[in-house]
Amino acid sequence: MKILLLFLVGALLLRAAPPTPADPRARELISTLQLDYLPGESGYFGLLGRSAQTVEQAGRQLAAQSRIHYLLTAEAPVNYLHWLASDDTHILLEGGPVDYFIFHPGGTVDRVTLGPDVAAGQQRVVAIPGGCWKALRLHPGAGYVLLVNVLSPEWTPDRVKIGAGEEFLQQYTDRAPWATAATLRELIGPNFRP
Repeated sequence: MKILLLFLVGALLLRAAPPTPADPRARELISTLQLDYLPGESGYFGLLGRSAQTVEQAGRQLAAQSRIHYLLTAEAPVNYLHWLASDDTHILLEGGPVDYFIFHPGGTVDRVTLGPDVAAGQQRVVAIPGGCWKALRLHPGAGYVLLVNVLSPEWTPDRVKIGAGEEFLQQYTDRAPWATAATLRELIGPNFRP
């Protein structure tokens, strides 16, 4: 009975409607681009396509790349911590700015800001190497950010991990002034695994 109850609660959480964006342009993009809410990581996404070319990796054929639209809103401003096997290049289309928190396997960290103000050091493109952990956080006051993500090789559900725990905190806390335990917990969000 307890397992059934946990399953039902989990299913309801996955189906829970995301908060409606206040920004009219964000609502328009979600509708026009037919974006779906992404449970676990948060944000909205829509598949744009996959490459017809394939590459072999670990004995299997994968599309050389896949592409998605990705959107964060002020109501759900964090794309929670996750790990990808693929290289992941993000290209700013509109909105922002948004901070990228990148955690490399060797323990180093980076923070990159994607945004329209290049003169202030913001970038339009960021490439996250495969095998890194990352999280995104929309700047306060920004209504939304719309990106195109290009993953190479393609994204597959068995080559992603969502969330982390104490081991992650031990490895990355204080690796940069912003990398406090509190900030890392915020970036892990509801996917913290004790």
